[in-house]
Amino acid sequence: MSTTTAHVQHPKWWSGGKSPFNLEYGKLMMWYFLMSDAFTFGAFLISYGTIRFSQNFWPDPNVVFNAFPGAGHANLPLAFVSVMTFILIISSVTMVLAVHAGHNNDKKGVVKWLFWTIIGGAAFLGCQAWEWHHLITAEHAVLMDGQLAIVGQTTSVNPWGDLVSNEAAMAALAKTPHETLVNLAHLSDHNMTHEAAAKLSHADLMKTVSANLDSLHIRKNGPVAFGGYFYGITGFHGFHVFSGVIINIVMLIMTQKDVFAKRGHYLMIEKAGLYWHFVDLVWVFVFLCFYLI
Repeated sequence: MSTTTAHVQHPKWWSGGKSPFNLEYGKLMMWYFLMSDAFTFGAFLISYGTIRFSQNFWPDPNVVFNAFPGAGHANLPLAFVSVMTFILIISSVTMVLAVHAGHNNDKKGVVKWLFWTIIGGAAFLGCQAWEWHHLITAEHAVLMDGQLAIVGQTTSVNPWGDLVSNEAAMAALAKTPHETLVNLAHLSDHNMTHEAAAKLSHADLMKTVSANLDSLHIRKNGPVAFGGYFYGITGFHGFHVFSGVIINIVMLIMTQKDVFAKRGHYLMIEKAGLYWHFVDLVWVFVFLCFYLI
């Protein structure tokens, strides 16, 4: 009695050279994560664009982002954010060099370039912290509820509306509380200290502020959505930068302890590099949407 053996023919999906599906598992999962994260950022930016272009007025980035640390009241549009962008781009270059050193099993090179990548990420976060602090604590004269108020950029108040005419500003000035007039006098004349302004009579304060209305650049309250989107999206990106810095610190410690040298490869450095480059790429779109357009 003869037996017949059945052979199942499995389809061969690839018959070329090196299979494109032959990818290290961890790297593949990192690409999946970055893809999902890109959808999240994309949704945020599309939502921002939808709200922005549905408004008749939107703050001018050349006016909003014109400050620079140590430059006083100099008008330097987009100068500081350009420095921030340059720092992030340079950190991406140092990350490339760290990955390249890993491919060559160069421990010293990996340590050196990871260190500078961490410094770049920390510097970017420091710059972003200064920018947020300046926007929130800065004093801007705004026409609100028929009187003048001094506010900063928050998620509920936007001082970057249309400029107010001198006639409307004078009418609002008459209804402005005394303490606000003291702050406006100090804001309009930087040579006058707050203490000196507080000693002036109500009438003298009115005269001082009236004479310097043009220097106050009084505006209406702008679109509230600007603050929420700006702090939300740049904060979400900043959290990614912070996470990347922490990851790179962990990679640096593992490298110094010869974890990767014992494994015989530095694939983890390459995975961390993918995440860092993604963070840099996202900043390009954030920079475009908030600072350039």
